[in-house]
Amino acid sequence: MKHEEKLSRRERQIMDILFETGEAAAEEIRHRLPDPPSNSAVRAMLARLEAKGFVRHQAKELRYVYAPAVSRERVRRSAVRRLVDVFFEGSVAQTVTALVEMNELSEAERERLAALIRKGKRR
Repeated sequence: MKHEEKLSRRERQIMDILFETGEAAAEEIRHRLPDPPSNSAVRAMLARLEAKGFVRHQAKELRYVYAPAVSRERVRRSAVRRLVDVFFEGSVAQTVTALVEMNELSEAERERLAALIRKGKRR
């Protein structure tokens, strides 16, 4: 994964807000964030997200309105990659093992994982 695709916790929170709302101004985003940072900090994060290609903006009624420029799936993959890298030393196998050992998967989910593993072996 490219370095620019890594998102900070705050950037992921902003993306979650934009996926939920579809579009929002910086001030609206700031009010929805837990323990909101300053307005200028939110604007700086939005500028970084735009530089990374995750959001786009347009001028509406004398303000910038931001919207996702990527799919939720791309952001999800970025978050999972970071989880794997930070907590599981880059090992997908360790990550999956930890998730399975949590013992919170339904039988259908276990069967789906087994099928995905079998399919991966055939590639």
